[in-house]
Amino acid sequence: MKELSEKLTNTKRLHAVMQSILIGTLFLLFVMGAIKALPEGITASTTVNGKELPIYCVDTDEPKVALSFDAAWGNEDTQNILDVLAKHDVHVTFFMTGGWVEAYPDDVKAIAAAGHDLGNHSENHKEMSKLNSSQCTEELMSVHKKVKELTGIDMALFRPPYGDYNNNLIQTATANNYFTIQWSVDSLDWKNYGVDDIINRVLNHKNLADGSIILMHNGAKYTAQALDAVITGLQEKGYTIVPISELIYTENFHMDANGMQHKD
Repeated sequence: MKELSEKLTNTKRLHAVMQSILIGTLFLLFVMGAIKALPEGITASTTVNGKELPIYCVDTDEPKVALSFDAAWGNEDTQNILDVLAKHDVHVTFFMTGGWVEAYPDDVKAIAAAGHDLGNHSENHKEMSKLNSSQCTEELMSVHKKVKELTGIDMALFRPPYGDYNNNLIQTATANNYFTIQWSVDSLDWKNYGVDDIINRVLNHKNLADGSIILMHNGAKYTAQALDAVITGLQEKGYTIVPISELIYTENFHMDANGMQHKD
């Protein structure tokens, strides 16, 4: 009986050790980014060769692309942009900083009322790869709370300021229920090269394809003037323009080394 009791005790100890090892391994994988907890408890991978990647574009057979506008300064053309979008019955994504939200709360409400995505562009537009996890969380959640109070909307899309990111930032964004979004087509509208340059650059960009995410800025000098032709040109090429929330996969996906999101 004594021998049997010792065997049972040793078995229980072994099970406890194995359970501890399993829990420790899963925790390590989560920290390293191999397993990501996404909104609604969905698990998917944003890691490629040990590096966390944001979504630059999406692998899809459907001829659809997403227009996005970063809103960090100025609102002189915001209503004009909204009017052009309404004219074409097109919905897009606006990534807003906390300062912009504070300065133009009526514009935030108008964007939401028009059915566009509200996206997070951080509170203070810092280089967030230089911040620690708690600082990144503060940058994310400060503007998140402001938009929630204004509109009742919980944002879930985040674009890092300057396109600057590292593993820590993407992991922190994911932990706060955000998908990190970059772009594959840059209009370079902020360089103020002119209306024709924006139109030609977008419509003839080498990366323009099904699943592209296009970067524009609501405060750039010529963007509002170019937008009508950009939309018309994209549609003439056969593309349907959708907000980023309708382009990306929110569950069961993985990334490739180029930042393209693939459905599992």
